[in-house]
Amino acid sequence: MTRVLALLIAVFLTFNARSAFAQYVDTRDFMGFSPNFTSANPIPREVVYFHSRYAPGTIVISTSERRLYLVLPNGQALRYGIGVGRDGFRWGGVHRISAKKEWPSWTPPAQMLRRRPDLPRFMKGGIDNPLGARAMYLGSTLYRIHGSNEPETIGQAVSSGCFRMTNEDVKDLYDRVSVGTTVVVNN
Repeated sequence: MTRVLALLIAVFLTFNARSAFAQYVDTRDFMGFSPNFTSANPIPREVVYFHSRYAPGTIVISTSERRLYLVLPNGQALRYGIGVGRDGFRWGGVHRISAKKEWPSWTPPAQMLRRRPDLPRFMKGGIDNPLGARAMYLGSTLYRIHGSNEPETIGQAVSSGCFRMTNEDVKDLYDRVSVGTTVVVNN
């Protein structure tokens, strides 16, 4: 009876450890077996080795690589391709996700409207909205990590400082992080 109880406890502990890790990683997403995986993504997400001093759950953005890393346990990270700010619009720093929105509406900031007076003053959320399927707001800045209805811009420097992801990837990241998540932006 004691051996059976010990075996059950071992199985329970193993299952719980895997469940905790699964909140960050579902390997089906990276092997192409997930129904959310799409080959239309110009830079597919993948689990990579990522030695860092950051705690699991931290987002690290490398604008020079045009990649976003979600730090995982055991020296790994989930790497996503992103679009970054064009020349003159790149920035760095540490912020926290201050809000998350599904199919967010978009109001271009005054600075953007001065550069592009042809833009609409407001766009309701939806498939044609430039913020895409999800947005994660970075502190009190004007910047966001958001989806895009232009997947061809992933891996490019074309934005006004926000970080663009495919809608599939931004949905995946959105489900893995919460308000308060630390975001480190490195140039």
